Amino acid sequence: MKSLEELKAIRDKMKGQIGMRSEDDDNIRVVVGMATCGIASGARPVLNLLVNEVQARNLENITVTQTGCIGLCQYEPIVEVFEPGREKITYVKVNEEKALEILEQHLIKGNVVDKYLLHMEEK
Repeated sequence: MKSLEELKAIRDKMKGQIGMRSEDDDNIRVVVGMATCGIASGARPVLNLLVNEVQARNLENITVTQTGCIGLCQYEPIVEVFEPGREKITYVKVNEEKALEILEQHLIKGNVVDKYLLHMEEK
């Protein structure tokens, strides 16, 4: 980037791409909590696994992103799944093995993995 005009051009291009997204988009968004508590609990390998598997399997309808604090530190690593027209699904205490099962069962086959949900967590 060599000038303010170039920066403005990049900004305008990105605004156009963001504007193309719609609420009724068929994409599934997977969000991994990556605040300090999530990272300390092992969220980075979970995020990496999900990103790598989605790419390796060419799952174009799934986007994996990260976020900061979700506010439930005792349940980290947390993976949230947002599907169009459905309520958010929150998986807790996710490790790489659980993440792979969530990917295969929920994200690919459409079957929520109840045993890893927030409301199913034992105290």
